[in-house]
Amino acid sequence: MQDIVQMPNAHVPADLRPLMQALAGAAIALAGRIARNGIAEHLGAVAGTNSDGDAQKALDVIADGLFLDAARQAGVAHYASEEQDAVIDLGAGSLALAIDPLDGSSNIDTNLSVGTIFSIYRAAGSPEDSFLRPVGEQIGAGYVIYGPQVAMLCSFGEGVQRYVLDPDAGAFVLADRAVQIAPAAAEFAINASNYRHWAPPIRAFVDECLAGTEGPRGRDFNMRWIASLVAEAHRIFTRGGVFLYPADGRAGYQSGRLRLVYECAPMAYLVVQAGGAATDGLQEILGLQATGLHQRVPFVFGSRVKVAAPSRSASSSGTEAAVAIDKVRAKRAVSCERSSAPISGRRINRACQRLRNVVCDNAARKAINAPISPSTNHGPATRTKALRP
Repeated sequence: MQDIVQMPNAHVPADLRPLMQALAGAAIALAGRIARNGIAEHLGAVAGTNSDGDAQKALDVIADGLFLDAARQAGVAHYASEEQDAVIDLGAGSLALAIDPLDGSSNIDTNLSVGTIFSIYRAAGSPEDSFLRPVGEQIGAGYVIYGPQVAMLCSFGEGVQRYVLDPDAGAFVLADRAVQIAPAAAEFAINASNYRHWAPPIRAFVDECLAGTEGPRGRDFNMRWIASLVAEAHRIFTRGGVFLYPADGRAGYQSGRLRLVYECAPMAYLVVQAGGAATDGLQEILGLQATGLHQRVPFVFGSRVKVAAPSRSASSSGTEAAVAIDKVRAKRAVSCERSSAPISGRRINRACQRLRNVVCDNAARKAINAPISPSTNHGPATRTKALRP
């Protein structure tokens, strides 16, 4: 029989129970506001911009206020939010809370799922030091998804629990004591409209998945994209798959787009606790050191066998070969521009193939985060090995 969650809770460490109770209360209140969008207020209305210049919706601001009040009531000393320029010092307390109060703002008016992502640390000596630290020092993390069903997944280092909001009781019900991510699945999530900006290994991975049973992977894949990290993650926790938001060649995207402190780090904590893997394309997310409150990183996570964690180093010969491939393609592009008739790509492709033969897996994976020039990436993706399902 399922248990009604009334904090303190057996799955939550005693010193975190007041905070989790407060966060659950704020999430329930926010779910009620979302359910009434368009009746009493327009939650999708633009209400300003955040610290990074991203547009804030009315619901972003409302959510931030609800969770800030919850933090004040629950022994939180330092509060870091996507909607705040700097860490807020709440005074006495032993905990630090990093939070994205409302993930997926673009989905508010379309009635698609949005969410809240949070991360818990022991408070450090200063507000900044509470968050600019190794992200592996988290002591808890979770997310809430507001969709057809409101659910909360959280972990405190001993597996992942899933709770579902019972609207009649006004409380979360424990639905799964030990969430596990399927080790393999035939789904991947990426924003394919950015294909032309990706580095060759990312394009190669997507091309091979789209080739289906006729391609090198020998099976069909489904591609998803909801534009909400929480919604994408919830599907992966439910039935497996892999999510990719790589760095790319656009201005502002060279280091990735998702924030480490309050998006990638807490999600990675949950994923690893559920038996999955989470990397930035070069190393595990939980091995990173946060250097800025709103620092961005590439993010790849999901079923463990689909997320190949690339080596921290690559052989010099492999790196040189990868660079040479880019030079060959650049030369081909220049030659095409100087000639009235396009040159045949067969000879170029043979040269690229010879070079690819000496590119080791590590070098290919290292290239995942390398910004690429839009002027040299219009040809077919280089068939280097990338992420292996």
